[in-house]
Amino acid sequence: MSEVAHPPDADGAVPPAARERLLADVAALPSLPGVYRYFDASGHVLYVGKARDLRKRVSSYFQRTHDGTRIGHMVSRIARLETTVVRSEAEALLLENNLIKALAPRYNILFRDDKSYPYLKLESHEFPRIAYYRGAIDRRHRYFGPYPNAWAVKETIQLLQKVFRLRTCEDTVYAHRTRPCLLYQIKRCSGPCVGLVSAGAYARDVANASRFLEGEQQEVLEALQAQMMAHADALQFEQAAEIRNQIGALSRVLHQQAMEDNTGGSVRDADILAVKVQGGRACVNLAMVRGGRHLGDRPYFPAHVAETVDPVISEPLPESAVGAEGALPPGAAVAVAADAVDAERQPVGAAAAEARDGGDARTPEVRVLEAFIAQHYLDGAPPPLLILSHPVDRGLIEALSEHSGVRITAQHQPRETRRTWLELCLKGAELKLAQLLAEEGSQQARTAALIDALDLAVQDPARLRIECFDISHTAGEATQASCVVYEQHRMQPARYRRYNIDGITGGDDYAAMRQVLMRRYGRAGASTGEPRPEGASGSPGGDAGPAFDRVPNLVLVDGGRGQVAMAREVFDELGLDIGLIVGVEKGEGRKVGLEELVFADGRPKVSLGHDSAALMLVAQIRDEAHRFAITGMRARRARARVGASRLEDIPGVGPKKRARLLQRFGGVRGVAGASVDDLASVAGISRELAEEIYRALH
Repeated sequence: MSEVAHPPDADGAVPPAARERLLADVAALPSLPGVYRYFDASGHVLYVGKARDLRKRVSSYFQRTHDGTRIGHMVSRIARLETTVVRSEAEALLLENNLIKALAPRYNILFRDDKSYPYLKLESHEFPRIAYYRGAIDRRHRYFGPYPNAWAVKETIQLLQKVFRLRTCEDTVYAHRTRPCLLYQIKRCSGPCVGLVSAGAYARDVANASRFLEGEQQEVLEALQAQMMAHADALQFEQAAEIRNQIGALSRVLHQQAMEDNTGGSVRDADILAVKVQGGRACVNLAMVRGGRHLGDRPYFPAHVAETVDPVISEPLPESAVGAEGALPPGAAVAVAADAVDAERQPVGAAAAEARDGGDARTPEVRVLEAFIAQHYLDGAPPPLLILSHPVDRGLIEALSEHSGVRITAQHQPRETRRTWLELCLKGAELKLAQLLAEEGSQQARTAALIDALDLAVQDPARLRIECFDISHTAGEATQASCVVYEQHRMQPARYRRYNIDGITGGDDYAAMRQVLMRRYGRAGASTGEPRPEGASGSPGGDAGPAFDRVPNLVLVDGGRGQVAMAREVFDELGLDIGLIVGVEKGEGRKVGLEELVFADGRPKVSLGHDSAALMLVAQIRDEAHRFAITGMRARRARARVGASRLEDIPGVGPKKRARLLQRFGGVRGVAGASVDDLASVAGISRELAEEIYRALH
């Protein structure tokens, strides 16, 4: 790795002499593939890019001015350059996107790293089971997919139940059946659990289902027809009728699937990618085709799009401008794009001629689409066909093929059914982006309304940070507090926190509120500025870690005067501004929309009105804190109860001993609360077994 650095001025701008030296050093970069990174004076990464030729790519940034643009603003902040040389463009692609995900540069288009796609699993067994699955792949089983959403998987499972009658029950249920279940009665399962179908016949159904999922629908129909005729020739008319019903069900399914690919191509798996950019936001809509069947779509909304919508460099810097020694002329204007165009750039499709003529093929849509392809398929297996709404760099597709080991074809202007797929995918992207922009506009209006209603001293509404607390328990059991965070006009789930409340009287919400506020703001001390939290996250002395980095502008507590008084007491002890505390008190009849705001600094209560945008935002944040607290409390309670009820998992505790224990102590909670001596007093429970039970339940 090489590094070029120069000291900036006090205001963060790089001095002219240092800039000239930087340009000379850039021109001296090697003509090798690699990755480059720009940093500002504070050491924050601004941009990460890859290059087939580092010297040509980085030199192309220094071509013309972009005065007044976001890109020009970024270039003025560049204080340091780092490059890493690799062996091939595929390695550069891999390194670039790993760095983008790890560093989240401000001027790179960044997609959320979401690879949690569901699959249909065919488990390895004498009578295999089909199931919905999400998680790591186990080579012992077969997986089909991925599917864009859970609904698509479950719909496919229902289809396979109707046509091939494969079982869906867990192995533990399957092994203990003595009579067929309801699914057998409604002809959704062939009843292998009680021997109503032979292993050979079930294996044929499994093979046909697998071929159907792989896109061999016509072959499956022909095989079923041959089996039906064979049974008919052997005068086995009941078996022939069963297969006839299978053929009819499968034919109806195929007839209903109007999205079948009738282009005659051999590719059965494909992804359709359509992008729409508007209003500083972008949507990439991903539709999946597996086994020739269109399974649905899924939208993605990248971050940092607004920073990358400025015009891009359409031509590489002429060789004559570089000079005989390869150095740029002194004072050369610096320009940069979100992704500068390679001198060797070869777009796929109709844009190729435009690019060769020096036109700009790098529209915002193309840059977003290329960023998605690189980041999305980097860690997963791409399908052999990508159907795209815009042409992309052929070098990107080739590098992705080399990295994944799959020969990938990118198709920009499809015909017939594939064209219909693309049109529907593009329409979906437009609708989902319009919905996002409408929601964001409404949310920004709510933020502004709350700032006005409470007269908050916030200059930038996007910087308004609200934290809301709620307490949840069941009759004092499993008390848990939640803290949710609102910032940048939206909830920030990555900053949510849950706190297990211990050492208080069960049901004492005031003590619980005191504990959670102390733990959250304990390290903020007497300063209302930027605290420097230390120690373990959620420790009694105060919060720490990425979930808490500054005191919020507003602290909401779900409750009335009592909770507000407790919060005021905590803030007084910590030396924090009590004006930050606002309680959300239920209105008359505890009706939604009649809530009142209670202030810790003595201001009179405020009723905003049921149609107030400010109250809508407060209610949204309060409800999210309530939901987050309840789900955490229920999970904690379930863990405690399930852990205490697993008597059957303890070696030596059979049905009779378990019954005696439950009868003696009145239930699983009583068993969990019993001492070793109490357990040993039960008939049939030895001292050693009592100790084992106690260890298992604590």
